[in-house]
Order: sequence, then structure tokens, then C-alpha cells
Amino acid sequence: MANDIILLANTPSISNLIFRRFRGSSDFPYMAKVFNASADADKVEAVMTVDVIANSFSQLINSDPAFDMIFAEINGEVIGVAQGWWTVEKDADQYLYESFVCIAPEWRRKGIGQAMLQWVENRSRVIAAEHAHNRPKFFEVNAHQFEIGKMIMLEKNNYRASRYFFQMLRPTLENIPNFTLPAGLEIRPVQPDHFRKIWDADIEAMGDHWGITQKTEEHYQAWVNNNAIFQPHLWQVAWDIATNQIVGQVRSFIPHDENKKYSRKRGYTEFISVSRSWRKRGVARALIARSLETLSDKGMTESTLSVDTQNLSGAVSLYEACGFRAIERNTIYRKPF
Repeated sequence: MANDIILLANTPSISNLIFRRFRGSSDFPYMAKVFNASADADKVEAVMTVDVIANSFSQLINSDPAFDMIFAEINGEVIGVAQGWWTVEKDADQYLYESFVCIAPEWRRKGIGQAMLQWVENRSRVIAAEHAHNRPKFFEVNAHQFEIGKMIMLEKNNYRASRYFFQMLRPTLENIPNFTLPAGLEIRPVQPDHFRKIWDADIEAMGDHWGITQKTEEHYQAWVNNNAIFQPHLWQVAWDIATNQIVGQVRSFIPHDENKKYSRKRGYTEFISVSRSWRKRGVARALIARSLETLSDKGMTESTLSVDTQNLSGAVSLYEACGFRAIERNTIYRKPF
């Protein structure tokens, strides 16, 4: 479709290279192919399927693919994808204009990713012009430990490492510690009428953490419809018996497609939060232990999680006490407008 071609001033001199806009769900298979090839090249253990992309695109927030995406094609083959979106960081009250640029491995280091990154930045500036002028604004990009080319490109474009996160692994689900909940708390099976309370409790508990963004009803609906991670039969949620309030939670999930690809049985012990008044009392480690036991009961043999290396509540030490160890360090890059 000639009318969806995007002309870039800095287009690399590569024969038959064009940039174009999003063409709807027909682009999903091309996106999955590029994402998976890129992940394999960068040792990012993730799997992207057409169904996952379709589910994600049915619930996009602050991103219109018709205007906020760009595709690179050579001889009709999609070899690059980029997308931008924006959020508002809660405590800092600042705007974050996030993006990803994904290039097929055989077409890297030819200027294609650079051109696409600059396009997304320029699109973000157009969006930012409609936002409050008295708030700080930053571009933001995530980079995995082995995405060396991406990190070089970002640093050349004046992005700087802003925060580091560990990916931690518990390589076995044997010998799980017997951590018990404090008196006065109980774990209840998750029911549908608990979903909103669980969501609200997590937002309240995570309010003082770095990088937390403002949440809306759209975010809630996206959460309950996210088939990849919304697996309430695996969750461990602690309630205060006296007040009937949620004080802590761990929302585990099993990535079936990922496990199939890598021939393993891994569960994720993620979305861990404890209300401020119950911290440092053993709630998190008891819920983590229960989560690991549940994953083991479902046939998993290992578990992983991600953690902010500068978490002020001592999360890294807590997870180490639960048998996890750091295996990868990933980076969040930011650049001020």
C-alpha cells in the first residue's frame, strides 16, 4: 500500500528498504517472527506468538499502532518493528515516553534501528506537546544484558542507564523453606470478587517503589484479560483476619509457550507486594514459599523473578534467602527531553 509508506530523512542507503505504517492484524505474524529471531540472537528467553500479540493489541493503552508504530521492509519482507507509548510515573509526577526497536539479526548495524529510534522519538515529541509543560519528560527504553548492540545505540543517542534489575533464578523447587505467616493472617483461595481488591492492594503497596506508573480502569481491564500472566489459581494472597484487608500477595504464573520452546518446567514468582504496615514481618517470604510449593505441585521444577537492584525494602536479600540467585542484569535507559 503506497499510501502507508513513511519517508525518513535519515533512511539508510539499502536497496529496496522502505518504512511503512501498521497494517492491522495481518502484521502480527511478521512481528512474531522478528521478535523471536531477535530474542534468540540476544539470549532473551522469551516467546512471542500471534495470539499473545493479538491479546496485547486488543488492550493497548496510550499507544495507537496506526500512528505510533513503524515497520521496516526489504523486498516485501518485514525486518524491523518499532513502537512507542507513554505513561506517567506516579511519585515523580513525570512523563515517560517508552519504546522498543526490534531488528532482525541479519539486518543490524546498518543504520535501520537508528532511523527507527529517531522516528519514535519524533513521534513522542508530537504527543508530548499535548501534555503538561511543567512536568519532567523522559524517553525510556529497556535493554537486556546481552542486547549489546541496542545498548551501544542508546548510549550513542545520549541515553543513560537509570536503573538496574536482576533476573533471579531458583534452579530447583526442592528443599523449599518452611516459612509461616505471622499470626492473624490467612491465605484464601482467590475468587472473582477478589480481583479488584487484589489490584487495589497491590497499587497501594507498590506506591513507594521506583518507576511505578499511574493506573487507570483501562490498566485494570488489560490486567484481568492478560491470558499470559492472569492465572489466579496459582496466586497466594494473605488477608488480615481482623480487618478483612489484603496485606500481601504473590501472583505466580506459568509460561507454557516459553517452557515448550526451552524444554523446561519453569514458573514465575512475580508481582510480589506487601502493605507498608506488614513489612519486615515475614509475610513476603511465607507467600513466596507457598508460591514455590504451588508451582512444584503443578509440575514445575524451577522458578524465576525480576527485582530492582536498588529496592529499598531489601528484596534482593529476601529472594536470596528463598533460594534465588541472580543470573542476569538488565537495564532501564532514560534520556531527558
